[in-house]
Amino acid sequence: MKFFSLLILALLSSAATAADTTITLASTTSTQNSGLYDHLLPLFKVETGITVNVVAVGTGQAIKIAENGDADALLVHHRPSEDAFVANGFGIERRDIMYNDYVVIGPKDDPAGVAKSQETSDALRAIKAAQPFFISRGDDSGTHKKEQELWASSTLFPTGDWYREIGAGMGAALNMAAATDAYLISDRGTWLSFGNRQNLTILFQGEPLLRNPYGLILVNPAKHPHVSVASARRFATWLTSKAGQQAIADFKVKNKQLFCPNAQPEQDSKAFCPSNSLH
Repeated sequence: MKFFSLLILALLSSAATAADTTITLASTTSTQNSGLYDHLLPLFKVETGITVNVVAVGTGQAIKIAENGDADALLVHHRPSEDAFVANGFGIERRDIMYNDYVVIGPKDDPAGVAKSQETSDALRAIKAAQPFFISRGDDSGTHKKEQELWASSTLFPTGDWYREIGAGMGAALNMAAATDAYLISDRGTWLSFGNRQNLTILFQGEPLLRNPYGLILVNPAKHPHVSVASARRFATWLTSKAGQQAIADFKVKNKQLFCPNAQPEQDSKAFCPSNSLH
């Protein structure tokens, strides 16, 4: 009897250890498509032994996954939704991690004249006036939410056959835009990693309004006692450490930095991204 009791304890201990060394991160297609996690997560595992399994969906869906307790941590890019997630008791310990920015993409011949714009509102006004095809993700992602906010802040409301909501991720939206010579708003990270550009190019960029911050939140163990909060906290601590922030800064595609770390004090953030125009 004693043998079986010890065996059960050993099995339970083994299961607990396995759970503590693997966490689930609900996150966005933009970070996944960029290749960032392929760069970061092996470094974290070498240092801690913890495996991070990423579920990459739009921000809205990622938040729902975390609300249901099907993730240990959440890394997304829509601050109002993040704040609501914490305020409603689903998350704890939100931390700034990094940012990049959004860019307006379109065909090189630019029939709407977006490249002449001085502000984002000018770019959107030009698109609405000319009514070329515009691809919207339409998937409740952080990028989709930001696009809607930009239209609304410009007092423009896109309707008509030219405005196409596809209900898909950033990569799919870029592929559709490339196939139809359409305009769209993309995060810079996915754009830099995107290989099927065809006739597309960046037509407008650089306005502070287009800044795209990412935050990491732990799922509240008071709501979901089964979550691996200790291991998730180790991940958060590593990402916000100088080593983690440097790893983010070191990630490049075609020799271009995709994300600017901003968890450290401002002077350190500037050191990580000295040439970033958003400073």
